[in-house]
Amino acid sequence: MTWRRAALELPTIGVPAAMVLMAGTYPFTWSVPTALAACLALPLRHRWPWLATVMCLPALCGGLGWPPAVIAFYRTGRHTRSPRVALTCVLLATAVPTTFVALNERLPLNQLLLTLAYTFFMSAAPAAIGALITARQDLTTSLAETARAREAELEAREATARASERARIAREIHDAVGHHATLIAVESAALAATTTDQHTKDTALRVRGLAKETLTEMRAALGLLNAPREPAQGYLDLPNLINRARAAGLPVDYTNHARTTPTPAVGRAIYRVVQEALTNVTKHAPNAPVQIHLTRQSHSIHITVTNTASPNPPPHQHHDGTGLHGLSERVTTLGGTFTATPGPDGGFSVEATLPTGRTKVDQKDSTYGGSARNPANA
Repeated sequence: MTWRRAALELPTIGVPAAMVLMAGTYPFTWSVPTALAACLALPLRHRWPWLATVMCLPALCGGLGWPPAVIAFYRTGRHTRSPRVALTCVLLATAVPTTFVALNERLPLNQLLLTLAYTFFMSAAPAAIGALITARQDLTTSLAETARAREAELEAREATARASERARIAREIHDAVGHHATLIAVESAALAATTTDQHTKDTALRVRGLAKETLTEMRAALGLLNAPREPAQGYLDLPNLINRARAAGLPVDYTNHARTTPTPAVGRAIYRVVQEALTNVTKHAPNAPVQIHLTRQSHSIHITVTNTASPNPPPHQHHDGTGLHGLSERVTTLGGTFTATPGPDGGFSVEATLPTGRTKVDQKDSTYGGSARNPANA
């Protein structure tokens, strides 16, 4: 028993002992010693409640044992899982003092029955209160566990329904977009094989490569790739992305002063930010100079992609900003910030700040042993 536990036991022993000493009337010379012994035995109730109850029997016969006995019986009802043990203790505490009184005093039957009822009530009441409190706590715990199980079941059903719907949508997108992308790859390969113009051949091969890469990224994003496959593009693939943009005729100025390797999820987000920004420049400001800068801050990487107005602007095109909205969600999910604003010279600026440390998404990343199907991991 620790000192703290012993200190907490002092009131439990001292209060009933004080009540015994203040009784004033002692039926027998041994009444006080047995009652004090019962008080000193109360610490046994934590491990052996029945033993603490039995230790109170001599004190009950002496007439001063009820203060410690009430505590012992409460503990017996509170922590004794077997109803038989608790009932046996109550019957002993009823029968032994009543029998002792009947043998030592000549009482009429009505007083003897009153003594029997009194001893039964004084022993059964605290035991019943303890048992009821335990039953209530068990019921509360059971209801809480049932509620948690029900909630988990509902979450599992919702997750299953979402997964089924996502799988259906993924199949439809894969079949529709995949078919056209495959045709583009086949047609461009055929063009490269039949043309005699070297520039046309290089362009066709580049289109074929982009179509195949589109298929790969689409399947990875939809979770349809079977392991082992190449992982989705990330931070280390930025030079290849920029070289492809330059090969397509886009003047790109790229500087990277981050000097760090971010986590996989953050690396993919950086790649997607730059990729979407270059795609938008190609669509809405072809041949416009682009500046891409990556800088390291205290605990984050700052990405800036800016472009000036296009020297040959295309006809007005409606764009709903779906790609930028998706980027904003991706960056926000990782704990970063994202802005996309038009410039005063007719250009456009995309900025994002992403943490360099491990994020919640990385905990679900397959690189860390989690699921690669997390949307932010695509």
